[in-house]
Amino acid sequence: MPVAQLNPKTDVASPKSEVVVAVRGLTKVFKDFWGRPKARAVDNVDFEVRRGEVFGLLGPNGSGKSTTVKLLLGLLNPTRGHIQVFGHSPHHVRTKQRIGYLPEESYLYRYLNSRETLDFFGNLFELSRGERQNRAGQLLEMVGLGKTQARAVGEFSKGMQRRIGLAQALINDPDLVILDEPTAGLDPIGCREVKDLIVALARRGKTVILSSHLLSDVEDVCDRVVIYYGGRIQAAGTLKELLSEPDTLRITTPVLPRPTLERVLEIIRKDLSNGEVRVDNPTQNLESYFLAVVEKARQAAHETSGAQSGARVAAYLRGGVEELPAGEKMLERLALPQSAREPAQPKVPPPAPEPRVDETKLAALAKAEPVVTPKKEPEQKPADLSQADEKLSSLLGDKK
Repeated sequence: MPVAQLNPKTDVASPKSEVVVAVRGLTKVFKDFWGRPKARAVDNVDFEVRRGEVFGLLGPNGSGKSTTVKLLLGLLNPTRGHIQVFGHSPHHVRTKQRIGYLPEESYLYRYLNSRETLDFFGNLFELSRGERQNRAGQLLEMVGLGKTQARAVGEFSKGMQRRIGLAQALINDPDLVILDEPTAGLDPIGCREVKDLIVALARRGKTVILSSHLLSDVEDVCDRVVIYYGGRIQAAGTLKELLSEPDTLRITTPVLPRPTLERVLEIIRKDLSNGEVRVDNPTQNLESYFLAVVEKARQAAHETSGAQSGARVAAYLRGGVEELPAGEKMLERLALPQSAREPAQPKVPPPAPEPRVDETKLAALAKAEPVVTPKKEPEQKPADLSQADEKLSSLLGDKK
């Protein structure tokens, strides 16, 4: 493990200095039946992902994102290069227990219901029965499927299958979460909840690798991104580094009186020999407007038979953080340092129930007479066999 670097702002060791995933010179070449190179899916890729970071993999279809994810999971072997996950090979069994994976397609058993599905995946990680039931209940409420536990997964819509798929990816409380198109098929409410969950996981110290075609989702949650094209990384860095335009400045103010606005524009134009100055009203994005409309309908007690809004991160994923009071922002509470949180009280097992005695049966047993086993009498030979023995003895005696 590399030595922790110091954070210049706080002069303490930063948890993000711990490298969780290290990729060096990663190359994957697919070959045909005769062993001839057919496609170079990943070509000499280098990157690192640190603890507590949300790392985005971007690129058009066929650029190498999904192949990179499968290489990180050990589902494919690289042609060249080196991969380390938590300091081990991707094929290390104990390392796999610390990873949660949501594939692009939801590979689920269609005849199992929601709770049975989570119980199945929890059993793969050797969780106890009580732990599986506890986590399954929390996860189903978190992803908004608490009222559809009895329905078979095969009856779910694509968006509801993505929700149960996200729940199964978190059943083992992983330290590294790999999400491939997590918001595909989800409604805007589900997309917002998934993004909130990703941010909450990162603030708890989890590492998230996100592959998505929805750039707005990546922009909302990712700390750093890499952009693939042709199997190579064409751009990499933080979103601020990649998206900022240093040659342009934006000033936002409340509504100004017309004379004041004209004086401001006059001063600005004096210092600009050329260039365009625009004045317009800021607008909110469609997602914010949509969520506001739905929240208003929910407060009006309108019912729906589809997936419900989860709104709460499962307790075991919060790391023992107590239930939040109404009106408190979830992510701000999760962002508090561990020292500011009240320690979780240890769970005391309930006392074992006292054995109950059936007095009626006890009295009957006391009055019952002991059972005496009759002695076995020695077997007696039948009369005809005794006579045959006597005749045989007499014959033998005559011969003598």
